[in-house]
Amino acid sequence: MHPRIEDYALIGDQQTAALVSADGSVDWLCLPRFDSAACFAKLLGDEDNGHWRIAPAGAERCTRRAYRPDTLVLDTEWETEDGAVRVTDFMPQRDRAPDVVRIVEGLSGEVTVHSVLRLRFDHGSIVPWVRRTDGHRVAVAGPDSAWLRSEPEVRTWGRDFGTHSEFTVAAGEKVAFVLTWHPSHEPRPDQIDPYESLRHSLEDWRAWASHCRYDGPHRDAVVRSLITLKALTYKPTGGIVAAPTTSLPEEPGGVRNWDYRYCWLRDSTLTLGALLSAGYLEEAEAWRDWLLRAVAGSPADLQIMYGLAGERRLPEFELPWLSGFAESTPVRIGNDAVNQLQLDVYGEVMDSLSLARLAGMHPQPQMWELQCALMNFLKTAWRQPDEGLWEVRGGRRQFVHSKVMTWVALDRAVHTLEEHPELSGGDPEGWRELREEVHREVCERGYDPERNTFTQSYGSRELDASLLLIPRVGFLPPDDPRVVGTVDAIGKELTRDGLVRRYSTEGTPVDGLPGGEGTFLVCSFWYADALHATGRTREARQLFERLVGLANDVGLLAEEYDPVAGRQLGNFPQAFSHIGLVNTALALYGEDGAG
Repeated sequence: MHPRIEDYALIGDQQTAALVSADGSVDWLCLPRFDSAACFAKLLGDEDNGHWRIAPAGAERCTRRAYRPDTLVLDTEWETEDGAVRVTDFMPQRDRAPDVVRIVEGLSGEVTVHSVLRLRFDHGSIVPWVRRTDGHRVAVAGPDSAWLRSEPEVRTWGRDFGTHSEFTVAAGEKVAFVLTWHPSHEPRPDQIDPYESLRHSLEDWRAWASHCRYDGPHRDAVVRSLITLKALTYKPTGGIVAAPTTSLPEEPGGVRNWDYRYCWLRDSTLTLGALLSAGYLEEAEAWRDWLLRAVAGSPADLQIMYGLAGERRLPEFELPWLSGFAESTPVRIGNDAVNQLQLDVYGEVMDSLSLARLAGMHPQPQMWELQCALMNFLKTAWRQPDEGLWEVRGGRRQFVHSKVMTWVALDRAVHTLEEHPELSGGDPEGWRELREEVHREVCERGYDPERNTFTQSYGSRELDASLLLIPRVGFLPPDDPRVVGTVDAIGKELTRDGLVRRYSTEGTPVDGLPGGEGTFLVCSFWYADALHATGRTREARQLFERLVGLANDVGLLAEEYDPVAGRQLGNFPQAFSHIGLVNTALALYGEDGAG
């Protein structure tokens, strides 16, 4: 049976990340970066597409697993008739030489353990040449090379295009495996000490987690979410990927499968807010600086997403040799949504930079000049229809959320000049006038007075979960009857078993795609925020409790959740979902965590 998305745990080194299944198999790993080709792609195919499993001989699913507190170090334990063993998985942080370390430790009795490693470079399509050199197994194919060693050395042999090992551990005995990648044309990097690396990883993660200012209910879930965001950060640039995976389906067997291994501007404000409120100024500044570098250039060329270092070209193509997670095809690499017009991102960028100033971050010299250029473009472009924040592929519309975020951009520009009169340039009077015009138009054309609710787009009667952000961004106060009506309508029409969908996918959906999808976890967190803002705090806290409970056994959330089947859906773990958890906890229980 194919594993579920929630069967996986994450390890990473802030350059890339791996997914480890509850059966002890590393089924997904892209090297050397999040957006590189995968060398383990069983997640989207089968064993012949690459994986690395370590488990007791004959065992299937583990007995228990957990992260060591406040770290990204994973312990997986098996209890067998012969005894118990633990496998500790982590990726130490070092430049340009990603390592996967797996330490097997006997806990009781005497257990026979089997390791099988199948490296398949280029997204599971290329079987490398493997040779033995000085106690190492060396795999080479084109630009990729990987070295496997064990301490102490164990019996290893090749079979079925895989590298097999079998050994016995008694209580207190340990065997450490280290897999190291490097470019095949370069010398082998220095070896690491797996046990010293473990000690440093534990110390570093715990020191980082100790800076979290939140001390309210579900602190463990908040810290786990922050650690996940840290793990999804590409340290060399400060960019944060939406998820470390591609093509995990929004509907099993469906076609809504997208590559999320890139950095979305849309995430910027919510990410900055979460990091700053939780006490992580350094990470927030790194994300802000990545944002400024990525969007530099003509405002007309602003993209909704970029590569880890700000790359602009992310062409989308399919991998026909992969059968897809739960037979969900196509498997996609790249994302054509990069070419869409989504006017809301201008508001998100302006809001992010305004938040950075309010937090006291040291302003970059080009920041205000860039903001003025963005506003000059938006002044003439805001009336255009666009694809909206959900990146629909069914044609452009006048999405209400896009217009609201246009208002946000104007509002933040005006407030920046009011609070920083020393800044030169800009058009405060013109921006104020346009801000009022946009506000008036949205309230007239994006609102249905008969139903007392804002709508997905001008002239539509459809709802959209993004409307829950109207009070959050300050477009209208939470007690405005139109806001209350919108929150009530979404609660009645867009929820499934109490969780929120992005929009209706029945009939002819706005996204132009067949099939359906699960409830969107970040939208459900937005709904909790809106309930709290409109005075329904008890309901909001009940919903938050439920959402926290949807995380898997190691505290991770995917993009979506199917309340009928009781399973997670979409790319995993999803930064947006964990950002939602952090921000909702802060909203419900206060920035200082006092309940």
